[in-house]
Amino acid sequence: MFRRPIAATRRGARLARLLSIQRLAEWGVPRGSDASDAAALIVAELAANAVVHGRVPGRAFELGLLLRPGVLRIEVTDTRADKRPALASTPPPDAESGRGLLLVAALADRWGVEEGASPRKTVWGEVGVG
Repeated sequence: MFRRPIAATRRGARLARLLSIQRLAEWGVPRGSDASDAAALIVAELAANAVVHGRVPGRAFELGLLLRPGVLRIEVTDTRADKRPALASTPPPDAESGRGLLLVAALADRWGVEEGASPRKTVWGEVGVG
């Protein structure tokens, strides 16, 4: 299990992606593999959402990675339980945002949202490895 609080900034979102790639490589999931690439994109989207939609000034978000046999679980926890993400229909072609969770849904085998101790929520995704 890997857990790390990360500053809720754009740099923090980038750091979350880089840390996930590094941790997966340390766990034997090679960089450039389908699982590593999918995980990096899922972390990038969930961390970006935590920064843009789940940010509370002065509070970090938390990245969690759990590797079990055949499954990697990615968790991003923020302190805005009142802003629960929902999968929307496809945005108009000229929209500048609104595709992040569509990407997560396409890449993850499963994903969802869990409420934590107030005011926290965790958005998670799982991908197959191995």
